[in-house]
Amino acid sequence: MIEHARFYIDMKTMTPLEEMRHSAAHILATAVLRLFPEAKLDIGPPTDTGFYYDFDLEHKFTAADLERIEDEMRKVIKENQRFERIEATRDEAEALFTKLNQPYKIIRLADIPDGEPVTFYRNGEFTDLCAGTHVNYTKQVKAIKLLSIAGAYHKGDEKNKQLQRIYGTAFPSKEELEHYLQQLEEARKRDHRRLGKDLKLFHIDEAVGQGLILWTPNGSIVRQELQNFILDELQRQGYQQVFTPHIGKLGLYRTSGHFPYYKESQFMPIIERDAMDDMVHRGCSCAELSNSVDEGDVDGYLLKPMNCPMHIKIFDSQPHSYRDLPVRLAEFGTVYRWEQSGELNGMTRVRGFTQDDAHIFCTEEQVASEISGCLELVKTVFSTLGMKDYRVRIGLRDPDSSKYTGDGALWDKAEAALRQVAGTLGVPYTEEPGEAAFYGPKIDFVVRDVIGREWQLGTVQVDYNLPIRFDLSYVGPDNKPHRPVMIHRAPFGSMERFTGVLIEHFAGNFPTWLAPEQVRLLPITDDQVPFCKEVQAKLKAAKVRCSIDDQSDKLGAKIRRAELEKVPYMFVVGKNEAAEGKVTVRSRVRKSVEGARSTAEAIDLLLTEIASRQLPEA
Repeated sequence: MIEHARFYIDMKTMTPLEEMRHSAAHILATAVLRLFPEAKLDIGPPTDTGFYYDFDLEHKFTAADLERIEDEMRKVIKENQRFERIEATRDEAEALFTKLNQPYKIIRLADIPDGEPVTFYRNGEFTDLCAGTHVNYTKQVKAIKLLSIAGAYHKGDEKNKQLQRIYGTAFPSKEELEHYLQQLEEARKRDHRRLGKDLKLFHIDEAVGQGLILWTPNGSIVRQELQNFILDELQRQGYQQVFTPHIGKLGLYRTSGHFPYYKESQFMPIIERDAMDDMVHRGCSCAELSNSVDEGDVDGYLLKPMNCPMHIKIFDSQPHSYRDLPVRLAEFGTVYRWEQSGELNGMTRVRGFTQDDAHIFCTEEQVASEISGCLELVKTVFSTLGMKDYRVRIGLRDPDSSKYTGDGALWDKAEAALRQVAGTLGVPYTEEPGEAAFYGPKIDFVVRDVIGREWQLGTVQVDYNLPIRFDLSYVGPDNKPHRPVMIHRAPFGSMERFTGVLIEHFAGNFPTWLAPEQVRLLPITDDQVPFCKEVQAKLKAAKVRCSIDDQSDKLGAKIRRAELEKVPYMFVVGKNEAAEGKVTVRSRVRKSVEGARSTAEAIDLLLTEIASRQLPEA
């Protein structure tokens, strides 16, 4: 809801909680103008978790300012100001905001579609351009809290001026607010960006580029274990692994529809050198070059935004009979999307990411069973990783939108197939028109983590349209060509996002099978180091990831270090253990000291836990 035109329309259908939070945003603006009369205001909508307001102000807000502003907000609430709705002409609105010296409001006024009424909401001395709705009086805004300050470009465009955004939240009661603040504190402790740095899991370097993840050795282990896990499942389901390049010709993505329709979310095309030299020689402008690329007059390459067109070409590289179907092609394929810098967020919002992608080419009669197989795979992933609280969202086309390609009857078939299979999952599902991919409807899995936050992860999509766009066929039992149906699916979604979510879900306390280091040997004195090296050799032979802490520290310091680095098991070795060929097992997983065990017994128990992919206890 960055564009005011959409913001203006959407606000009409708010829930009571959204109304209260929207009203809190106006109270925030009222308080800021009292304390900083020179502030220029942009917009202040409610969000899923609270509200914000954007300000243009030479003074840079501080944490101390937030406290002052929050105190002033409470004064406004106590004054019990009434929210009044006022209609005006566009000329009257422009005159008002010119008088108030609020240029952003005049810009937002121009965004309101013709035919939409121009309305203000007034509370006390404050008047704002707003479609509503609001509570009746400021005292109906109950428990409030200002949370943070961030930068935000006007209209979300990096070409515009960067404003200061103040985030806040509001709840009907102090108890609900306190619960939310505790959840925020827990989320801060689990923040994958902080834990990723502390546990040496990944790195983002400005010299490499924003939104581009460098997987460090520890993080690479987590990623590889996840890939091994899903590969085992894929082999059981009859998938074949493929590999495709990171770039492809523009024509491929023109055929698929990804370019130029979605060029704003893609990196700039890579123009062939001869074509570029020719256009430069002819004195073409950047705009002319861009238009030539859009129209297909200039050839070039595109950093791969999706894997599906290349998988289509693999399928199409040889003839297929109905007896060959379904053909299931899987790839850990890296793709690239141009995300605005303000939207990037650690591993969960990036510009380059690897999808656990697969595409199934099947007959129409096989669609339902293949979707079921995809959904079972997603359920297996979530169950193994303890993500048992999730819901299903079916993204349908919006018949009034020009975004979607293909015949409406085929869309109806695809949507009916998804509804049918979703009904067998035994979990709640909702239908959301307008959320389909441009080529077909989809099922998204929305997972609730251990502290109640929701993440969209796995997806399954049914596609009748790309096989038509690429003129795919197979030979049917009547010896005539038939069109296959294509199913897109990615249980993890992307390795980066999924790993970021897992870091927060487990708070870095990975189950033993995923942990970068599974066991740490702790000799009490240097005399036990030789025996620890013998145990380490046995562990490595059993493919257990382990190390020895042979620093000259006391045992307590070594235990504390292993706990901070979230190693699942510690094998403590003192004089008696070394003499008897034993280790004393300390389990971070079960938060216990399990006593002395023979080396063989300790390793066997560890291998059993790893093989079963046992989850850590809550």
